[in-house]
Amino acid sequence: MIAFRILISVSISALILTLLFILLVLLQPEWLMARLSARSPEVIYSINTDQPVVALTIDDGPDETYSPKILDLLEKYQAHATFFIITDHVPGNEDILQRMVEEEHEIGNHLTEDEPSIKLTNLQFEQELIQSDQILSQFGEVVWMRPGSGWFNDEMLETIDKHGYQLALGSVYPYDPQIGLAWYSAKYVLWKVKPGAVIVLHDYEDRGKRTVEALNEILPELTERGYQ
Repeated sequence: MIAFRILISVSISALILTLLFILLVLLQPEWLMARLSARSPEVIYSINTDQPVVALTIDDGPDETYSPKILDLLEKYQAHATFFIITDHVPGNEDILQRMVEEEHEIGNHLTEDEPSIKLTNLQFEQELIQSDQILSQFGEVVWMRPGSGWFNDEMLETIDKHGYQLALGSVYPYDPQIGLAWYSAKYVLWKVKPGAVIVLHDYEDRGKRTVEALNEILPELTERGYQ
């Protein structure tokens, strides 16, 4: 009986710690972002400014159905974004990347496949970085890099710098791949946004559909608040 009570107590404690960790990750408190930024100052999480400007970044495209709709919304609200491209999604969608460049959006490097980059060996990571750069550089200058799933290590940072890239993550991330609710993404972004924030959303298939729905709420509200 005593052992059973101990087991129950340990299980409850573990559950509480897990829930606290999840809550901490979802809330992305400013002190946590500051600690992360201080640990790796070469990584962009946000920009320190009082000006009403934010960076909108959209990962995983291009998608033949939803990327054009995202571009239409950006044009409607005179907004610009940085699209972190997975190059396995480029074949057949070259015209979409060309449109991104022509409409003065930025293209960033999100490697070749939709997978956590942290699981790659450093050699594999470098090979993917080079391979994706060879494709993306055909459309214009590419300086920003975002690893798959956002996790990185010191070796990756060295490789990124070696090839002339800068790693950009973000400060407002509604976990839209995991939480498949467009209304949640919109409400979360509008709750957490502040001057200098870097917003992270996703494109491609259902993720792109949700981003279109979320941007229909986010963009007019940010415009109303005076953000660029």
